Amino acid sequence: VQLQASGGGLVQAGGSLNLSCASSGFTLDYYNVGWFRQAPGKEREGVSCISSSGVSTYYADSVKGRFTISKDAAKNTVYLQMNNLKPDDTAVYYCASTNGPLSTFRDLNQYNYWGQGTLVTVSS
Repeated sequence: VQLQASGGGLVQAGGSLNLSCASSGFTLDYYNVGWFRQAPGKEREGVSCISSSGVSTYYADSVKGRFTISKDAAKNTVYLQMNNLKPDDTAVYYCASTNGPLSTFRDLNQYNYWGQGTLVTVSS
């Protein structure tokens, strides 16, 4: 049972990346999935979350209008499309699954499975 985050890399400011979070050993049909990021010296913060159905989404204010979370149920994968990237977006990005409510998606304690993280570096 695991989540695999991928798609990170080095990009210039204003560029785009599409992160993927694939599950193996369990289906995401019954889990909400969140994306988090952790910059050096900072706490891990919630970026976005999507409901198990894929219908409801939440975003941190810092990424609204630039990031889009989506889900492909057939591929058991959640995506985070990141556009107009800024140097402040530089961090290791993690995905995680939860049975908890979307309204508290920033609460790290409610997540049961975590991916290993993928590094996003945005140069100015």
